[in-house]
Amino acid sequence: MIVMKPSATDGEIQNVIDRITSTGARPHVSAGETLTVIGAIGDSEHDERVANLGLEEDPGVDRVMPIAKPYKLASRQLAQGEEASVFDIGGRKIGGNNFSLIAGPCTVESREQTLGTADYFVEKGLAVSMFRGGAYKPRTGPYSFMGLGRDGLKILQEAKDKTGYPIVTELMDLRELDAVLEVADVIQIGARNMQNYNLLTELGKAGTPVLLKRGLSATLDEFLLAAEYILKEGNEKVLLCERGIRTFETGYRFTLDLLAVPVLKERTHLPVIVDPSHAAGKRHLVEPMSLAAAAAGADGIIVEVHPHPEEAVCDGPQALRLSEFDQYVDKVAQAALLAGKTISVG
Repeated sequence: MIVMKPSATDGEIQNVIDRITSTGARPHVSAGETLTVIGAIGDSEHDERVANLGLEEDPGVDRVMPIAKPYKLASRQLAQGEEASVFDIGGRKIGGNNFSLIAGPCTVESREQTLGTADYFVEKGLAVSMFRGGAYKPRTGPYSFMGLGRDGLKILQEAKDKTGYPIVTELMDLRELDAVLEVADVIQIGARNMQNYNLLTELGKAGTPVLLKRGLSATLDEFLLAAEYILKEGNEKVLLCERGIRTFETGYRFTLDLLAVPVLKERTHLPVIVDPSHAAGKRHLVEPMSLAAAAAGADGIIVEVHPHPEEAVCDGPQALRLSEFDQYVDKVAQAALLAGKTISVG
């Protein structure tokens, strides 16, 4: 990683870019308000060639910093001395001192259910940052409900047009990429697809923000390397989501690894989101884990809410009721304040 001086000219910056390119490495330029940082992306051979260039002697170069981690672009060192990256998604800030509350039904089941939920958030003036809903649903069993597909996307578009909420929805198949891109402000990649590298690469090229969920058995390094697939294609807006990992414990659905929140923040500049719903599997466990996640410094929560959970097509037992969501939002806001964050609502 080459850090340029604040006084570096465009010509000096271009000279460094050209010299990095000559080694076969790929330059990645990150221009901040005062500093420009140039990453040299490649394998160990490329790293050695760049190191031998002696770039620290070039005009305009402040310092050269080797990044030991295999995830170069996700590394905390790329944050240019800032605490973390802050992204603007549909007028909502995420990262830094901003907390993002992403809420809505797990599955888009009908127009009434989806619009009813979004309308409730607006009518009550709830501090909801973004609206989530699944038009395509990955299921363990092949005979389970797989979502409404493109009809579900149309309903999400209507909710977006009516309420102004940015939309978070899942993509499972590259064949549906264009359709999802038309609606989504954030594309969710589920745990099962965390290591679908072709899918991640195409999302990197698409440029739409990505919420990447951690795989059921993925280490944090594997998680960050998956994010690197998106980042290396030029898409800088990646949100990391801890959603629970599979362990020997059977008392609840998954083990929500909240220790991952501070550890990820030590390793990466990317925002860290927590999904308490899928880990808990039971409604009464969602709130305490949400509060713990917010207090631990998470940059946001993605949570399931349903008008009538007992009638939900899937995952009803873990969905919060609308009637209890008001108090939930207030409590989460208070917990986020403990970590110095406020909910971003545009």
